[in-house]
Amino acid sequence: MSINVHEIGGLNTRVVDALPKGAKPSLAVILCHGFGAPGTDLVGLGAEMLEASAVLAAGTRFYFPEAPLSLDRYGMWGGRAWWLIDFEAIQRAMDEGGFRQRARNERPDGMLEARAALLAMIEAVKSQTGLPTSRIALGGFSQGSFLTVDVATQLAETPAALIAWSGTLMNEDEWRKLAPRHAGLKVVQSHGRQDPLLPYEWAEHLRDFMQQSGWQVEWLPFDGPHTISPDGLRATVKVLEGLV
Repeated sequence: MSINVHEIGGLNTRVVDALPKGAKPSLAVILCHGFGAPGTDLVGLGAEMLEASAVLAAGTRFYFPEAPLSLDRYGMWGGRAWWLIDFEAIQRAMDEGGFRQRARNERPDGMLEARAALLAMIEAVKSQTGLPTSRIALGGFSQGSFLTVDVATQLAETPAALIAWSGTLMNEDEWRKLAPRHAGLKVVQSHGRQDPLLPYEWAEHLRDFMQQSGWQVEWLPFDGPHTISPDGLRATVKVLEGLV
């Protein structure tokens, strides 16, 4: 197994596979980390999935892009973000009431730039591997899942699958206009019932939106906090195995 670091489409990216040198994958999987995590945060999951599945090891390459914004100046040393989050403003809005209804249709400052960066990376992966969008699975954790749901709605061609670990609904009006183009998209969605950062109900809003858009959602709630569950990881392996 190899883990290499490359700049792909402008993003510093860890690339993990078990393919022979020079071989090209039959499936590419792009997984984006959450707010405040380092670029290495999810890389171990790629190695874990390859070790758990000979099917994936035979044809899959994992890509783990590092978010473009450094959080060092905010005291989160080594932390990265796809866009900045104003936690104080969120708390004030929650105290005033009605926050969730506003937030679910919010397109945060910086989301468009993050979207453009990930779309550029996807194009670079397609160019390097020769794979079409339909052979590229997208996913992520927390803010990384927000971004990949957003990007999935923007693509002209439906991606191979979508992995939404601990995500929520946002940018709702735009997503609802675009998502039905990708009816049938396979989705793995997991969320902790005791998540203190993104309430469980918010994940249900995302699930309902995806189902209403015709996406095929495997919904995996679990007892736990803001994390990736073992069941969510196993379901991801199973879905990806069906794509190789």
